[in-house]
Amino acid sequence: MLDTLLPILIFAALGLAAIGAVRRVRLWRQGRPSPVPVIKGLAAMPRRYLVDLHHVVGRDKVMSNTHVATAGGFVAAAVLMILVHGLGLAAGVLGWVLLAASATMFVGSCFVARRRRHPPSRLSKGPWMRLPKSLMAFSLSVFAITLPAVGLLPEDFGSWILALALCAVLVWGLGEMVFGMAWGGPMKHAFAGALHLAFHRRAERFSTKGGEGNRSTGLKALNLDDESATLGVEKPSDFTWNQLLGFDACVQCGRCEAMCPAFAAGQPLNPKKLIQDMVVGMAGGSDAAYAGSPYPGKPVGEHQGTPQGPIVARDGKALVDAETLWSCTTCRACVEECPMMIEHVDAIVDMRRFLTLEHGNTPNKGAEVLDNLIATDNPGGFDPGARMHWAADLELPLMADRGEAEVLLWLGDGAYDMRNQRTLRSLVKVLRAADVDFAVLGNEERDSGDVARRLGDEATFQSLAKRNIATLSKYRFQRIVTCDPHSFHVLGNEYGELGAPGMPAQYEVRHHSTYIAELFEAGRLHVKPWKGGGVTYHDPCYLGRYNGEYEAPRNVLKALGIEVAEMERSGFRSRCCGGGGGAPITDIPGERRIPDMRMNDVGETGAELVAVGCPQCTAMLEGVVDATAEVRDIAELVAVALTEAPAGADRQSSSRPQAVEVA
Repeated sequence: MLDTLLPILIFAALGLAAIGAVRRVRLWRQGRPSPVPVIKGLAAMPRRYLVDLHHVVGRDKVMSNTHVATAGGFVAAAVLMILVHGLGLAAGVLGWVLLAASATMFVGSCFVARRRRHPPSRLSKGPWMRLPKSLMAFSLSVFAITLPAVGLLPEDFGSWILALALCAVLVWGLGEMVFGMAWGGPMKHAFAGALHLAFHRRAERFSTKGGEGNRSTGLKALNLDDESATLGVEKPSDFTWNQLLGFDACVQCGRCEAMCPAFAAGQPLNPKKLIQDMVVGMAGGSDAAYAGSPYPGKPVGEHQGTPQGPIVARDGKALVDAETLWSCTTCRACVEECPMMIEHVDAIVDMRRFLTLEHGNTPNKGAEVLDNLIATDNPGGFDPGARMHWAADLELPLMADRGEAEVLLWLGDGAYDMRNQRTLRSLVKVLRAADVDFAVLGNEERDSGDVARRLGDEATFQSLAKRNIATLSKYRFQRIVTCDPHSFHVLGNEYGELGAPGMPAQYEVRHHSTYIAELFEAGRLHVKPWKGGGVTYHDPCYLGRYNGEYEAPRNVLKALGIEVAEMERSGFRSRCCGGGGGAPITDIPGERRIPDMRMNDVGETGAELVAVGCPQCTAMLEGVVDATAEVRDIAELVAVALTEAPAGADRQSSSRPQAVEVA
């Protein structure tokens, strides 16, 4: 009886899954076109899944092993089940391998069941709570029906009642694991996730030929010359089709939720729910069935949408509220943690672009800042001619006078801020102590455009960027050095798409901590030993997660004789200070302040001083009331510790490469 029923059940499930897959693909294809190398992507998918993805999944060793056993066992069991029970190829070792695969899957499902017994708050519940039972139903039924096929049980073992019972359990398993994979349910992420890895919007994030992938964190430029194109994303169908595919790949594990600083602060943002809302909009419906943590202060069931309907409504219900999008600090903690490599920040900025460019709907001081950038080339609205007033006594060399230098020192808009002027003065002192040949643009320098781009004003960003590019192209230098990670990121990773000549091919952009570390390594700096108290270090998001620089600042502190007391959340899991993405400008209220939470992290180390490497981080952390630690930039710590070279010692200096012309 089983010999007759099994092929029917298996191929019926596969047929329905194929129909569901076509339906799912049609949902994704509602999005805008996005050319992808189909064959190359499909060929790369196994490596991306088995190797590249697991450096993130592997951060949780128990669940990583569970995933290997469960997912690996399922894939093997599904293929072998078709061969053994669908096509009747039980001869040889195939049946035995099928037993091993289904048994491995069952072991993995037991760990899934244990995790779901008392799930962490970040995990979605609802339909996901039945997943362990479905995994067990599939693995156990496949194991049981394979026993007669390999001769461990008589072929006529049991009765037709037992056969029907086994088939019923198998139908349950097939329904969730195969049919549900394409039609919807907890296993939907397996089908969408595999194709998402194949056709990822940022394929360069994956490794090639065994090497490391590109971090690829720069935002993609809008084509402002295309008058027919929507400026940003107004509705779900305005996303590219592979962005919609990426949203559908979400496994609802909640890792992004657990790391999001805005969610922790009680602001109305949960990156996991935001992605699920985009899935709701793609398919049409409401968020009433969502079974995870809501946006803080916003009950589930209040949002709805359609593929062609607005994501943010000016009147009535929509998928998300505008304040949800403006709560994001663009810190990329969600992207860094996502085991499916979903690009949350890209989606948020795409939606912000529409609100800003089409509706001029930037909250609180956003509109004022953007107006200032247009009128004065700086967000504070200061006189552009006053950019160098802080350095009147320093006699800084100007590129306009010199024409070339080894280092172009990019000041950033911290030049207008009295607190950051102290950092800049310290950095100048360090460069001069190391006998670095440097110059500045002076009043020719404009805002890098970072804050305009994160607030969604792509037009102002591109205007600022292109004028800066034109200025840079007039001079000869070997590298740019800046103490602002936001400028560092934009200059090095986002100007190139706008036609920056040679950026970054002909010269390098360095964060000042990286450059100071190089000066120490070259023996060009001499310092007295650290005599202060305990020190911890705060990783800026735009230096760490955006650009992968974690070691250089710590090497500088080590060169000063400082032993860093690491915070629990440091490195790639560092907590954001709350200063990125224009968040201090949009100022969406929450239950607590993000910098207060970060200063609590500092306090837990017992450190008396927190070293930073970003003007935004300095401002946010120094703004904490009753702070337990002093905030000092790395350049300030080095400048204070500088001393003369030991008597009789040869002053070392790195060989200076010839300046190159940027043209």
